[in-house]
Amino acid sequence: MVGKKAAAVGGGVRRMKVTEYSLGLVHPEIPPCPHRPPCPGCPRYGEAGIGFEGHERLAALASRAGLPDEPPVFTGSPLGFRHRARLAVRGRASSPKLGIFQEGTHRIADIPRCRIHHPRVNEIAGALRRAVRETGVEPYAERPHRGALRYVQIAIERASERAQVVLVGNGASPEPLRPLFDSLERALGERLQGLWWNGNPSLTNAILGPHWARISGEEALRETIAGIDVFHPPGAFGQSHPDLFETLAHRAREAVPDGARVLELFAGTGAIGLGLLGRAERVGLNELSPHGLRGLELGLAARPAAEQARAEILSGDAADLAARIAEVDVLIVDPPRRGLGPALTDAIRTRPPALLVYVSCGLDAFLREAGAWLDHGSLALRSLASYALFPYTEHVETLAVFART
Repeated sequence: MVGKKAAAVGGGVRRMKVTEYSLGLVHPEIPPCPHRPPCPGCPRYGEAGIGFEGHERLAALASRAGLPDEPPVFTGSPLGFRHRARLAVRGRASSPKLGIFQEGTHRIADIPRCRIHHPRVNEIAGALRRAVRETGVEPYAERPHRGALRYVQIAIERASERAQVVLVGNGASPEPLRPLFDSLERALGERLQGLWWNGNPSLTNAILGPHWARISGEEALRETIAGIDVFHPPGAFGQSHPDLFETLAHRAREAVPDGARVLELFAGTGAIGLGLLGRAERVGLNELSPHGLRGLELGLAARPAAEQARAEILSGDAADLAARIAEVDVLIVDPPRRGLGPALTDAIRTRPPALLVYVSCGLDAFLREAGAWLDHGSLALRSLASYALFPYTEHVETLAVFART
């Protein structure tokens, strides 16, 4: 039933155990979830790997491409792996609730003992519950669009286990939340890596708003990803399962030959591309988000001068760089769930790079785009694997390597 193997992560990279599971395995050691129902967050709670449908669709692609085996599925620790969480804050000041919305509603499933959260996430959420009760700051209510505190974002730095905490307020000023900031600073002390305010005064379902202010602590959370320091300002995207993503990033870098000219589109804060500067001829790093770009700047500044000279930060829409694909040896892409879009898909089909490394978080888009390239005959699929970065859900994260035919 079970095939286990430790991923070889060498070259000075921190070792972690990654396990390959066969389909349908249930983790026997996982205790029951105390919040199901009504919490909808883990519909496959206790099951290893990815869902059956996703596995079958990837297996069909591998078979079509002539790969000899079904794609491996890699997973990490079954509990306590989630280092990032965004929790809605609702209820009353005397009895606040922190959690996620029940399916199809705006009712909160309060999850104080979530088993997939890193323990410090639950600890920080508990401290915020107590601070709301102590200060009387009112949680948000949708219908009347009233209340001061809408959400909390918590990210845990692996090396220090300190927390980057963002309180999302229902206004354009941090002042209504000032009592909460003071209370959290007193209660958490050195456990805080950074404390931030975000303002979201609009009547919207978006979690984060356009306004930012740093209350205390450091500008960005620092993560070491396969030997390279990567910086995450609170508005930048960060992986919630950093242990497993570290292995994905390492394997993506391994696919790139020494001396290559590399372009990475949708680079985020540089978890993959920054690690290539030591051996590539040059690396272009593209990102649209200003928060991701700031993380890229911090990460590049932490590299040696010789590596900095090989890098170029390219801000803006990735589609605007379609013409540059023909100028590089290796293209790395890590697009959002909607995929690359027509302009980039067509550019890759008509002017394919020697090597394409595709990190996908949207299975439908990935299969559609991969099918178009295989139909055209411009690219051949050389390797394919999936990573359970969101265990117990139907989400599928994929690492694929294509070569020009």
